[in-house]
Amino acid sequence: MSSGIFSSNPVVKAVIEGTAPRPAQVAASRGILPLPQADLLEILVFFAYGSDHELQDNARQTLGTQSPSTLDATLSAQDTAPTVLSYFAEQDHLPSAVYEAIVLNPHTPSSAVAAFARKTTSGELLELISLNQQLLIRDASIIDAIVGNPHRTAEAERRAAETKREFFEKERGAQQIASELRAQGKEAAAEFIENAEFGPEMDGGGFSEEDAILLAQHIEVLDREVDDSWLGLEYIEEIYEETEAERKATLDKILGELRNEEEEIPGERISMINRIMRMGVKDRVKLGMKGDREARNILIRDPNRLVSTAVVNNPRISEQEIENIAAMRTVSEDILRQIASSRHWSRSYSVMLSLARNPRTPIANTMTIMSRLQLRDLTALSKNRNISDAVRRHAARLLSARTGGRS
Repeated sequence: MSSGIFSSNPVVKAVIEGTAPRPAQVAASRGILPLPQADLLEILVFFAYGSDHELQDNARQTLGTQSPSTLDATLSAQDTAPTVLSYFAEQDHLPSAVYEAIVLNPHTPSSAVAAFARKTTSGELLELISLNQQLLIRDASIIDAIVGNPHRTAEAERRAAETKREFFEKERGAQQIASELRAQGKEAAAEFIENAEFGPEMDGGGFSEEDAILLAQHIEVLDREVDDSWLGLEYIEEIYEETEAERKATLDKILGELRNEEEEIPGERISMINRIMRMGVKDRVKLGMKGDREARNILIRDPNRLVSTAVVNNPRISEQEIENIAAMRTVSEDILRQIASSRHWSRSYSVMLSLARNPRTPIANTMTIMSRLQLRDLTALSKNRNISDAVRRHAARLLSARTGGRS
């Protein structure tokens, strides 16, 4: 029995956690503590599963005296605790209206619905459960419970079987996967799978259902949040043309860079990179614009400038990520130039400093940035042997001009 408290009522918290006086606990166990019905039931169910025998006996007796009409209203309410809904789903011989309220309440745990579907003798209630496709997708054991119940109606069996066939059979296309993701509330992932070029030919294109689902877990940006106005028509040929050898070289480059940065790359991360590199450039661009931090960290290393540019244009990218990219010695000059020219990122001193320290940053951008740097950072740049002589000399000139020759 979970000790998590659903109610926000401080009295409920005090009684369940045992900080309330003993008389208050006893009164609650007898159902005479003045509380809203949903709060009182949460306490009673907690006591019914508890180890205090007096409170347990009182609570079970009190729960057994609840009137069906009161239960119907309470179990339909959105403020009723999941533990209460689970408790009454386990009880036998309650009116059908009470069970109906339980299975229709979105707070009822799916495990409780599955257990109820296995034991109920009501074909009508099984049919009602089968109508909730999102619930069946969320917990496939409910489908098995419906199909395995001898009291199921033909309609309940048909709906459960259709959901299982559509969402859980092995051979599924992109649209079925997208529908499942959407039912789980993963709208951005669903959009990505629907619009990906591998979607229509997942079986024949070397991209499996498992690949698609794993990638979908890394999508966090909706289409409407993405600004792809920079992706002009002149790039269409570049988007579509990429040889297998070029893709393999990109994979080796990304893995090589990560191995230089990390002692060991986890196997699941290598698997993720392999899946990404089975995607075409167009899908990698979309992933760069819509993916999470892990996807961005991989794709910023892609030598195709469209892909790395997409990462920098991702609306969820953080200042810390941009600062890390600005310091990378392997990222393209185009990306560093784009960051340096960005009106948004140019406001960040730490990002600009990272660019100035990076020998790959175009000199013209570095010279512009240096005029904004503080004395201590100019001093460090003037002595930095990892940057060009021109940058070091300019840092020294700026330092001398600001200090009047005293450094």
